Amino acid sequence: MTIDRGLNKNLNLFMNQEKTTFQHLFSLPVVVAALGYFVDIYDLQLFGIVRVQSLESLGLTTKEEVSSIGTTIINFQMIGLLLGGIFWGVLGDKKGRLSVLFGSIITYSLANLCCGMIPHIEFMDKIEAYKWLRFIAGIGLAGELGAGITLVSEVLPKQLRAIGTSLVAGIGLLGAVVATFTVKLSGDWTIAYFIGGGLGIALLLLRVGVIESGIFKDVVGKKHVERGNFFAFFTNWERFLTYMKCIGIGIPLWFCIGILVYLSNEFGEALGITEKIDPGLSIMWAYVGISVGDFLSGFFSHALHSRKKAIGFMMTFALICMIILLFSGLIKSASLFYALCCLLGFGNGFWAMFVTVAAEQFGTNLRATAATTIPNMVRGSVVLMTISYKFLKPTQGIIMAGAIVGFICFAIGFYSVLTISETHGKDLDFLEE
Repeated sequence: MTIDRGLNKNLNLFMNQEKTTFQHLFSLPVVVAALGYFVDIYDLQLFGIVRVQSLESLGLTTKEEVSSIGTTIINFQMIGLLLGGIFWGVLGDKKGRLSVLFGSIITYSLANLCCGMIPHIEFMDKIEAYKWLRFIAGIGLAGELGAGITLVSEVLPKQLRAIGTSLVAGIGLLGAVVATFTVKLSGDWTIAYFIGGGLGIALLLLRVGVIESGIFKDVVGKKHVERGNFFAFFTNWERFLTYMKCIGIGIPLWFCIGILVYLSNEFGEALGITEKIDPGLSIMWAYVGISVGDFLSGFFSHALHSRKKAIGFMMTFALICMIILLFSGLIKSASLFYALCCLLGFGNGFWAMFVTVAAEQFGTNLRATAATTIPNMVRGSVVLMTISYKFLKPTQGIIMAGAIVGFICFAIGFYSVLTISETHGKDLDFLEE
């Protein structure tokens, strides 16, 4: 058994050496993971883009109603992501990375197709239906990124992991840009939901040729190894701290998206911008920046031989952009606001690196659980951010409420990235005992 495994590893090593860097980076698992994340981001950000338009068309007439109900629906989606992250993460370590990639996309594709039919629902309140469909979509969307990054991390040579996962995220994050143009060109928010659901169904056909990770297959043969035990993150103090620090690294990113960008129309008014700020355009420009940042972050990490330095530099840039946005007094036009959203997005372009770090911190028997639950714990934290923001807003005002929540989030992020273990060049063929 040991001899066979050694021969297999040597054979895999030989085959990896025979492949060029280009062949590795554009292999089927990487391409499919990138396209899957593209559809994931399209559907994840679609509600944020059509939030005002869709809620007004469903009968909400005041800004206060749109803001309050819109925030509630966002929270429903984020809670779905949180719960779905646990479900898909455990499934990915128990049944394999591919089971998650197939199951999650079916779930969120059907939910998005149903979102397109909300105006025609007669058997229940349309707003209530919207909340629960975004909850179901959130559950489905939770599985895509973690399973894809885990699969790519395990099939690529360790020296190419950072670049490979950056390609996945860089291409995938452009889904938000395409979603914005789809809404603008179609002129109807329901069509954008139908297109998103259709893209997901089409992607299922492309996934048929993808094979399971060899590292995962090796673990399946070890009957004594417990796989996908979510509670294992809480039974060992060192493992628990690592898990919480991984979550902490992503907190600033989703503050910037979930508060500053999603609610950009509120911040635009508070800053005294006379032009109307469109949250859909804010999301688009932020994701243009995030996509560029995610493309480059892998090369930064590769050049610096450090995940931590690459994330730390980009997080610092994002903090500076947040301070300029809220306190400089320079942002007085919509075009400048959108430009700063783009720069803010670039500074937060370490999402792929953050998920890669999460995957690299833990053994094969918990890797998919970690890489899937951690980013969705971060997304779920938006619920606490929005509650805190809404609590502070009446007494502190929009700008100070956002700033207080933001500084807390960045403090958590910097502490986490400075104290977590470096994983650049780490061998992933190990287990959590």
